[in-house]
Amino acid sequence: MRGFESASGLLRDKIRVAGEARGFAVARLLTHWAEVVGDEVAAIARPVKIGYGRGGLGATLTLLTTGAAAPILQMQLPRIRERVNACYGYNAISRVAITQTAPTGFAEGQAAFAAAPPAPREPAPEILARAAQTAQGVSDPSLRAALEALGQNVLSRPQAGATDRKG
Repeated sequence: MRGFESASGLLRDKIRVAGEARGFAVARLLTHWAEVVGDEVAAIARPVKIGYGRGGLGATLTLLTTGAAAPILQMQLPRIRERVNACYGYNAISRVAITQTAPTGFAEGQAAFAAAPPAPREPAPEILARAAQTAQGVSDPSLRAALEALGQNVLSRPQAGATDRKG
């Protein structure tokens, strides 16, 4: 090969082997879990494995969730099964099982269920000064603080069509 190869190309075979070891014939179910079942379900559950019975009449998808989210997930099992089968393209999953555990501390639950929120970025000092100057004439302290926060948000938002504001 010449040049660079994408990371997905380098890892494709290893991901496929690891997924097939857990019963995931379609890696898309793991890599695009939020797209398959929706953001609400993906925030509270992760697919752990797919087990095939002896009769071969369908597989069981095992989902990992916290104890508090299990009843919510239980109500959505038919919709989850339907969406996962749509991902496979045929009725591959006949049953969905739920495993309850803590989100951290056990072998399968090491990964957090939700992505960490992005760290808030501190606005530039000139934006802080300009927002404080704009709200300077307001006498009520809570209203002034709210106006300063609004000013900071508006001033730190990137302008559409502007390339460089330093000029």
